[in-house]
Amino acid sequence: MSRSLVVKVTCGTDEPERCNQGFTVAAAAAVSGAPVSLWLTGEAAWLAVPGRAAELTLPLATPLTDLLDTVLATGRVTVCAQCAARRSLDEEDLLDGVRIAGAAVFVEEALAEGAQALVY
Repeated sequence: MSRSLVVKVTCGTDEPERCNQGFTVAAAAAVSGAPVSLWLTGEAAWLAVPGRAAELTLPLATPLTDLLDTVLATGRVTVCAQCAARRSLDEEDLLDGVRIAGAAVFVEEALAEGAQALVY
C-alpha cells in the first residue's frame, strides 16, 4: 500500500504562487498513483466554486483548473466546513465531487497510518 498525501491549501488568488504550489504537489501525487486528499481552507475555499479556479493565473504554471481536475479524477477534494460557512457556501455551490467537512475529518486523515500531511 502506498502512502497517502493530505494537502491543505490555505490561500487562493491572494497568494497565487503558494496556492498553485499546493495544487501542483497534490496533482503530481495523484498522477503518480498516491491516494490524495486536497483540503481547501481560508481563501482557497472559493476555488471549489465553479469558474473560480480559472481566476487564478500564474505565469509558467499549469492552470489551476487542470490541477484541480486531476485531483478530482482520482482523489478527494474537501472544503473546510467553517470556511464554507463563513463564505455562505453549501455543497450545492461547489464543483461536483467536492465535499464539505470539518477539522475532525482533517485530523483523522492527517494522522492516519502511512499519511503525509503538507500545508501551503
